[in-house]
Amino acid sequence: MEEILRMEHITKRFGDMYANRDISFDVRKGEVHTLLGENGAGKSTLMNVLFGLYQPTEGSIYIHDKKVRIDSPAQAVKQGIGMVHQHFMLVEAMTVLENIILGDRNTKGIFIDKDARRNEIQKLADQYGLEVELDKPITEIAVGAQQRVEILKALYRGAELLVLDEPTAALTDIEVEGLFKVMNKLTAEGKSIIFISHKMREVLHISDRVTILRAGRSICTLNRDETTGEELANLMIGRELAPSHYEKIEQPGEPVIALRNVDYCKASKHNGLNGVSLTVGRGEIVGIAGVDGNGQSQLAQIVTGVLVPEGGELDLKNKKIAVFSPEGFIEERVSHIPEDRNKMGLIGSMSISDNIVLKSTEKPEFSKKKGLLLKKKAIKGYAEEMREKYDIRCVSVEQEARNLSGGNQQKVILARELEGNPDLLVAVHPTRGLDIGATRFVHDSMIAARDRGCGVLLISADFDEILEVSDRIVVMFEGQVMGEYPGKNPPIQEISLAMAGK
Repeated sequence: MEEILRMEHITKRFGDMYANRDISFDVRKGEVHTLLGENGAGKSTLMNVLFGLYQPTEGSIYIHDKKVRIDSPAQAVKQGIGMVHQHFMLVEAMTVLENIILGDRNTKGIFIDKDARRNEIQKLADQYGLEVELDKPITEIAVGAQQRVEILKALYRGAELLVLDEPTAALTDIEVEGLFKVMNKLTAEGKSIIFISHKMREVLHISDRVTILRAGRSICTLNRDETTGEELANLMIGRELAPSHYEKIEQPGEPVIALRNVDYCKASKHNGLNGVSLTVGRGEIVGIAGVDGNGQSQLAQIVTGVLVPEGGELDLKNKKIAVFSPEGFIEERVSHIPEDRNKMGLIGSMSISDNIVLKSTEKPEFSKKKGLLLKKKAIKGYAEEMREKYDIRCVSVEQEARNLSGGNQQKVILARELEGNPDLLVAVHPTRGLDIGATRFVHDSMIAARDRGCGVLLISADFDEILEVSDRIVVMFEGQVMGEYPGKNPPIQEISLAMAGK
């Protein structure tokens, strides 16, 4: 079969960090070639190199056996490459038609023959079964329709090779079926597709070949009909269990929080919960494993009082929760390390000391008249203690929090959330973007909280982190609990299959 793309020995380095290392990869005419791997395996980076958003540190790209240099997305489009990003690149203030003809190669001068363009686009839409309403504003069409607009935009610009980056992440089951029909139509007419995914069922359903990436390297390429979900899951996770630095707790105390059949937007497999039941005991860490976007964010927001469940029950310290509010959960000594430390964890324009006492301003040691008059000297003295205890590296505790490194920002959040001696700590991606030293510090702090009798709910897309610190592991997939496993000697293969929805 004719080869239309070959990437040879591609390496992409950011400073000392390798996102891709010596990857070779090819695509044939009329095939769906899947890139499969965990979060952070290097899939999107490799495609950003192909689409000209990044320049490779080393390696070469060949289109139809001819070496090319792709130094911009415009150059990629000229080479017949189209990319549909996970987060769509559409102008919301414009209509579908205006988005598709924006930057149109056929338009010369200031006048656009909209009728001619409309006819061309409608023919293309009919040819590939891409049903869209050309005069509707982008804001008025569903996510699945927006994706069809992106595909149509790429085809209109002459794409022979289409890159689909996690294209099913925000789609309903019916929309996914529709997308697969479009993909089959495209490949039947000789177009080629690179499909980026981590969902085993979809990969086995739609792929011709599968290339597995792990930790920035290409592991192998397999024909879909010569492999199984089990083999792909093992290759994707692909690790022997490294011994944990921490002792695992097998007999926790009484439940500090318990969920029974909790539902939230259960029709949405990626932003909802469907019949979730789990407990976190005193003095244990329960790790929620799973690829990002399977209901973990919604779980975190329910157990911190931000979202109200639509069904089921939640007990906190053996009392049924009737009113959900962040303030109520804080009063019940629930602490939260949020998934986005800048948007949700810190007020960047405030000082380190003010961020540290953010939840404690009504305490008599920090204020008079219940928070109306702050004791600045006492707050600064306390912040200095926390700076020492948590090794927050800063010029001064009066420095703005936004000027700290990621690791030091996380230490500010830890100081605030752990010093209140919580009964429950909800930690969401607590080490994302941190270096090895800061990561170890966060893990040590979580273990110390556990050993003081705090229950810890750890939500992380980093499987190594889950294995390292969890006493019990719960796997979530598409808003449901797939299984529960011991943190001591965990069955890696079973967990990896559950994470892939098997």
